Amino acid sequence: MTGSSASAHRETAANGHKDSSNGTELKREDGKVELGKKVTLLRGISIIIGTIIGAGIFISPKGILKHSGSVGVSLLVWIACGVLSLFGELEYEQRSSALVIYWWSFRKLPAGMAVISLAFGQYILEPLFMPCGIPPLAVKLATAIGLTSVMYLNSMSVTWTARIQIFLTVSKLLAIAIIIVPGMYQLFKGETRHFENAFDLSNVQLSGMPLAFYSGMYAYAGWFYLNFVTEEVDNPARTVPLAICISMAIVTSCYVLTNVAYYTVMSAEELLASSAVAVTFAERLLGNFSIAVPVFVALSCYGTMNGCVFALSRMFYVASREGQLPEVLSMIHVRRHTPLAAVLIMYPMTMLQLLVGDIYSLLNFMSFLRWLFIGVVVLGLIYLRYTKPDLPRPFKVPLFFPVVFCITCFFMVFLSLYSDPVNTGIGFAISLTGIPAYYIFIYFNHRPKWLQRTLGNTSLSY
Repeated sequence: MTGSSASAHRETAANGHKDSSNGTELKREDGKVELGKKVTLLRGISIIIGTIIGAGIFISPKGILKHSGSVGVSLLVWIACGVLSLFGELEYEQRSSALVIYWWSFRKLPAGMAVISLAFGQYILEPLFMPCGIPPLAVKLATAIGLTSVMYLNSMSVTWTARIQIFLTVSKLLAIAIIIVPGMYQLFKGETRHFENAFDLSNVQLSGMPLAFYSGMYAYAGWFYLNFVTEEVDNPARTVPLAICISMAIVTSCYVLTNVAYYTVMSAEELLASSAVAVTFAERLLGNFSIAVPVFVALSCYGTMNGCVFALSRMFYVASREGQLPEVLSMIHVRRHTPLAAVLIMYPMTMLQLLVGDIYSLLNFMSFLRWLFIGVVVLGLIYLRYTKPDLPRPFKVPLFFPVVFCITCFFMVFLSLYSDPVNTGIGFAISLTGIPAYYIFIYFNHRPKWLQRTLGNTSLSY
């Protein structure tokens, strides 16, 4: 793959090429090449639900309960995180910030992939080690193998990536159903003893709430992915808000019911002691069939890994095409039609983080960066609503929603510096390295010739 071959591919697209690997039409409009509007309401809902439901519902219950202090408060945190995600998504879909995305991409995304991948490694080995514990080294080895296979798949074929994702989406829905249905049956039978004194506040501490929300918001992560395809949405003024509201209602209901199902068979102490909550639930309730649950959960995690690599590689590709990242990341393989460089750039960064961290330290580190930059993006949107009210926007929401969302983001971020100063402090320090990178790669129109030869002339005109 070369720069000239990538340019030739883009020129072919500009002349009306249709990518046979994914069937997406490319058309010329006012001298620009744009993607056709293929995302309908149903597809928009499937995009949001498919990217949100993944590893989080199997990782986060333990973190939320630990930091919220009681069963009742933990369920309220799940509901609050769903409402907060709805507010954020409605505002976030309007516009994004190049500077914030540039910082956020290289600092947060590898940690997010590492968390999902470690969950895959944990659950895929559960059937082999049950009922014994899994050696941490084995988890990381399985994680590395899974991550490598996802990267290879996304590098080789868009078509097979999409086909496998359909199968994995069905698997994740089955994993949720296997937990909710028998759990609700237990509830209707009267198994409510673990809900007694659910709102006992003796163990609730304000300093732990940001970390509880970090775990909860991680489970809802993915609501912002529709932002990557807004230009492809049919009638965005109607489709986007409807897709957001419907999908978030479905996801929030599934998450709350799943946690209620957990508590029909486990006490708070038993849930905190479990290394794999869904597996413990299955062992208690499903007998010999319990071995299928970690397999479905692992497939769900693998589907999230696959979907994230697919979507985020396109974000790197577009950012590079727009001059916000080095030009090499916008190159496309001439035969496979995959953004090979954009896929591969995530591999070493993710591998490094999964080798040096565990799930919950990476979760706090990643969440600090995520909500810091999302809060900054929404703050910028509020500023633009006042300074440039006439800017074209697919739709608008009342200013109340972004204000509440922004305040909550910064509350979680700054209080978490007190709750977990090590991981959040490291995240903040690393995020500052984006400042010189932004000025070197984007801001300055006249860069050193050696840097231009290395990265290509990708400067933006402001």
